[in-house]
Amino acid sequence: MNPPGEAVAETKAHQAPLDLDTVFRAQYERVARVIAGVIRDPARAEELAVEVLLKWSRIGQAQGPTAQGWLYRAAVRVGLDELRRQERRSRYERLAAFVRPSPTPEEVRAVQEEREKVRLVLSVIGERRAELLLLRGQGLSYEELASALDLNPVSVGTLLSRAQQAFRKEYISRYGEE
Repeated sequence: MNPPGEAVAETKAHQAPLDLDTVFRAQYERVARVIAGVIRDPARAEELAVEVLLKWSRIGQAQGPTAQGWLYRAAVRVGLDELRRQERRSRYERLAAFVRPSPTPEEVRAVQEEREKVRLVLSVIGERRAELLLLRGQGLSYEELASALDLNPVSVGTLLSRAQQAFRKEYISRYGEE
């Protein structure tokens, strides 16, 4: 049994306000682990743990002399808030990916010029080669190309390769390597 003087000292010790430095040293790692368990990002959890402890120094001390319970509840709430924040951010980023800025007039003109170059080269290399390249560009398989153009399925690869070489040669001779 404790002497009466020690009981009074313990009671006064429990009632004495805790300072941030003491609580930080005692609770930081635990708070960071709790948050990391929620958000699965240890680096971000450490940042949030500091925020929780600073918030405790401003608000939590008024909640009573024990910091541990308040800190753990706050850590879980901060972790959940961070998960919500990340979800919102990813949702907005996905939406932003759909909304592309409209092209500038220079970009529109450059695309038009490139299309005209390709059309001219396709008109020069021959009808069968142009058809092969256009249909292959649309995603047709070798078998589909053979069927559509009435070709031997075995020779489609060779004909396609020759068409690509003819296109490349004509394009370079007209416009140079870009």
